[in-house]
Amino acid sequence: MTMRQYFNYQNNQLVAEGVPLADIAEQYGTPCYVYSRAALTSGFQQFAEALKGHEHQICYAVKANPNLAILNVFARLGAGFDIVSGGELQRVLAAGGEARKVVFSGVGKSVAEMRMALEAGILCFNVESAPELDRLNEVAGSLGKVAAISLRVNPDVDAKTHPYISTGLKQNKFGVAYTEAVSLYCKAAALPNLRLTGMDCHIGSQLTETSPFIAAIEKVLVLVDALASMGIVLEHLDLGGGLGICYDKETPPAIADYVAALLGALKGRTQKLILEPGRVLVGNAGVLLTRVEYIKPGCEKNFAIVDAAMNDLMRPALYDAYHGILPVVQENHPVQNYEIVGPICETGDFIGHARELAVAPQSLLAVMSAGAYGMSMSSNYNTRPRACEVMVDGDKVHLIRARETVQQLFAGESIIA
Repeated sequence: MTMRQYFNYQNNQLVAEGVPLADIAEQYGTPCYVYSRAALTSGFQQFAEALKGHEHQICYAVKANPNLAILNVFARLGAGFDIVSGGELQRVLAAGGEARKVVFSGVGKSVAEMRMALEAGILCFNVESAPELDRLNEVAGSLGKVAAISLRVNPDVDAKTHPYISTGLKQNKFGVAYTEAVSLYCKAAALPNLRLTGMDCHIGSQLTETSPFIAAIEKVLVLVDALASMGIVLEHLDLGGGLGICYDKETPPAIADYVAALLGALKGRTQKLILEPGRVLVGNAGVLLTRVEYIKPGCEKNFAIVDAAMNDLMRPALYDAYHGILPVVQENHPVQNYEIVGPICETGDFIGHARELAVAPQSLLAVMSAGAYGMSMSSNYNTRPRACEVMVDGDKVHLIRARETVQQLFAGESIIA
């Protein structure tokens, strides 16, 4: 899936599907996230088509973008969901998702979250530590239930991605140590309120080649065979997510090629395959619209100060991540080199460095590839209401999240006497 299929120029105007982004900015204001339903649907269907013929469940990683409308689009396409909190479970259910298609990952599941998931009837818990095994066994027993589990095994494979989003090395907090996995499976098999159903592995995010995935699979299959020889036969393999997208010049494999590589590495095994794509489904399906407030020439750098900021899109400040920035309307202003920065009181508040753009005050810009980890990581720093979100569906535009008001931000606060 390429962004240009769904966001492209027509008559010098950047459009989402068939709708000019300038019209959306005029109606809903800025900053504003805009998503393409066609892009969301296409990505999911590419996974489904590539997995045809092998029993599978595609579990969208909710953390990438948890908007109810996006979850509902995927639910209606048959998606399951990968969650990492009780709050995400409640979102999935509110959006029409099925609990029986939910896998629950994360290193810090609370008793309340476990209870909620058990009562909802989720598909599986991806357990990440020995203490979690004991806690889940106890909680399930207190409810008179048996929890279906897989262990998230840390294969100690270098995902070759940003260290903050690498999750499969032995120094990372995620998963159980590879060398301890078999003994923990044996421990779990002896606990009365747990049922072993699978093995889980997730090595990181924004991976742009298949070799780390294949290396992880090969190590996981060694454990699967060792367990089978001991009489512990697993029903599914959860190979996580992490497939990257093109933000700048990256060349990640196509979804079909990625899935083909995974299936090839499984060597015809019959276990149900669970995948947890997130960024690859939503990243290039969304943009962030922002308006230039000021042009500020400087001695060494020129600044285009926009109304979006690090609270709206944290990735540049957090990861030094690159996002393409395009003019919404191609205008005849002088092209200059700009730092694209926001109004927040931090030097780290930037959207992009050294961009060649023809802009002036009030020009609209589109920050590309912003559908993943944009709105989901946003905050109210500097008492800034979070942006609105809209979804384009053909020639129709739907408001799927209203812009917050300042009054909403302090509605739960109180002044003491």
